[in-house]
Amino acid sequence: MSLNIKELIAKREVERYQLHASHLNEQMVHVLKTIGFDKRYQRGVGQYLYDEHGERYLDLLSGWGVFAVGRNHPTVREALTGVLDSELPNLVQMGVSALSGILAERLLAFVPHLDKVFFSNSGTEAVETAIKFARAATRRAGIAYCSHAFHGLTYGSLSLNGDQNFRAGFGPLLPECVEVPFNDLAALEQALASRNVAAFFVEPIQGKGVVLPDEGYLQGALELCRKYGTLFVADEIQTGIGRTGRFLASEHWGIEPDMVLLAKALSGGHVPVGAVLTHKWVFDKVFNSMVRAVVHGSTFSKNDLAMAAGLATLQVIESERLIERSAQLGERLLVLLRRCPIATN
Repeated sequence: MSLNIKELIAKREVERYQLHASHLNEQMVHVLKTIGFDKRYQRGVGQYLYDEHGERYLDLLSGWGVFAVGRNHPTVREALTGVLDSELPNLVQMGVSALSGILAERLLAFVPHLDKVFFSNSGTEAVETAIKFARAATRRAGIAYCSHAFHGLTYGSLSLNGDQNFRAGFGPLLPECVEVPFNDLAALEQALASRNVAAFFVEPIQGKGVVLPDEGYLQGALELCRKYGTLFVADEIQTGIGRTGRFLASEHWGIEPDMVLLAKALSGGHVPVGAVLTHKWVFDKVFNSMVRAVVHGSTFSKNDLAMAAGLATLQVIESERLIERSAQLGERLLVLLRRCPIATN
């Protein structure tokens, strides 16, 4: 007996908020109803959502930055359908997939100063991987991160989260993680001077609140990391994949991080995927023998659907020149905002 998803949704659609309140996060349902966002969206196309009445909504939240190529882009859908139709031998754990190798190759072409890619299932998992890799590569325990940073909500990434609202009630967190104020090079140097810090994690533009770095901050931070033997990790999970008019936001400041973390938009809005890009020498410190070939991994991380979604996303970004378009529209928006009178009350 087959499962007809369209029929199932149509039959139970009216219950969506009741189902979530009963079996999932009831408080989130309260929030949505309180602020009037308890809509019943039926369709998503490009940048728009449509409710049961056919009303169209411009989705500026964009899944926290997931939908860089829009919702249900035909190229991404075609790639995913192609994987399913091909009956590929997915997730052969004693083997490797051509698709993951091709996606790694194409990502590194955008970030040519790095050599290796590790795939994960999400952004927070990419952060967890980078913590492990940094400690293994440097044989140091400390991790430095910035106030007001996000980085994720699993235990390692939460330990680098600068928002107490997320951290409260979940301690104790990962030890030897040091918070420094964003845009404060003196505080960063004080933290790194112990030479016990494996890595400095930073969002080039802080996603929660959109906090920009001061002129010279990221370059100065990278110089301090080089001085004290600390790895510079750029969390580009929100800012990467062309969102700021460059493939990486780091490029605006001419810096070359030791690790780059990607996720969100790489999924094409369909299949979660994260990636850690780094130097070969870092990889070789982790996977340093055949015995340790499986010392870090994730069961579903290189699944063919995720890899196809990533490949299709990169193809759309290139063929539709979305990075250039992001830069052009971003500049246009800034010009228009600068013309707006500043509210005084």
